[in-house]
Amino acid sequence: MAEITAKDVAELRKLTGAGILDCRKALEEAQGNIEVAEKWLREQGKVSAGKRADRERPEGAVAVVVDAAPGRDACGAIVALECETDFVAKSAEFVQLVDELAAELATGGEAALDAQRDRVERLALTSKENVAVGRTERFVAGPGGVVGSYLHIQNGRGVNAVLVELANGTQELAHDIAVHVAFARPEFLSRDDVPADRIEAERQTAEAIVRNENKPESAVPKIVEGRLNGWLKERVLLEQSYVRDEKRTIADLLGRAKLTRYAQVVVGS
Repeated sequence: MAEITAKDVAELRKLTGAGILDCRKALEEAQGNIEVAEKWLREQGKVSAGKRADRERPEGAVAVVVDAAPGRDACGAIVALECETDFVAKSAEFVQLVDELAAELATGGEAALDAQRDRVERLALTSKENVAVGRTERFVAGPGGVVGSYLHIQNGRGVNAVLVELANGTQELAHDIAVHVAFARPEFLSRDDVPADRIEAERQTAEAIVRNENKPESAVPKIVEGRLNGWLKERVLLEQSYVRDEKRTIADLLGRAKLTRYAQVVVGS
C-alpha cells in the first residue's frame, strides 16, 4: 500500500472539505490515489458540496463552440456554467471548464457532456460554491446547412452566447445574425411561434390604451393592429430591424437563405 502522508490528507481536505479521518480513510481505500479517494468520499456522503446545492446561482459564464470541419455536418453548442459569485465565474479555471464543456457537447452530444460531471463537482468543492451546468443548446445542421455563433465577453468571461443555423446560407451570414440576436434579444423566430394567448392579451391591452386616448371609434381597429404589429416586430427575429442597418429587416438580410433556428443563453437570465 502507498504511504499516506499528511500532505496527501491536506490536499484531499482542500479538495473535498471532508474531515481529516475521513480523508485518511479514503486515501487508504484508494491506495493513495487522490481522484479515486475523492470519488470514494462522494459515494460515502462525506463531501460537503451537497450542502450548497440549494443555494442560488445568479452568476456564471457561457461558452459557445462551432465545429464546421469539412466532410461532416456542421454542429455547434452552448453551455452555461452557473455559480454563486462573479469572483468564481471570472476565474481562469471556471472559464476554461465552461469552454471545454461546450466543446464536449458540440462534438460528442449530451453523453459526452454528462461524462464531465465529476469535473463540475470538483470545481464546486474547490470553489466552495454551488456550481452546476445550467442551460445547454446543441445544433447539428442538415446537409448544406451552416452554423454560426457569437459570444459577448465581459470581464474575461462569456456572458451572452448565440447559435444560429441557416439553410442555403454562409457562415459569415450566420455570424452576422448571431451578433444581431445577441444585442436585439428576440423572443421568437417567426410570427407563427408567438403563442396566440400572448397576441390576444397584447391586442386587448392596445385596444384599452387606444380607447383611453379617445380616438375615433372608426379608427380604433386600424390603430390597434398597427400597435400590435409594432409589438411583434420588436420580438420576432425575422421582422426585427437589423442592428447594423435599421432600414433592413432580418428577413431582408437573409435573402434566399433560410433561418432554421437560433438559441441565445445569457448569464443570469
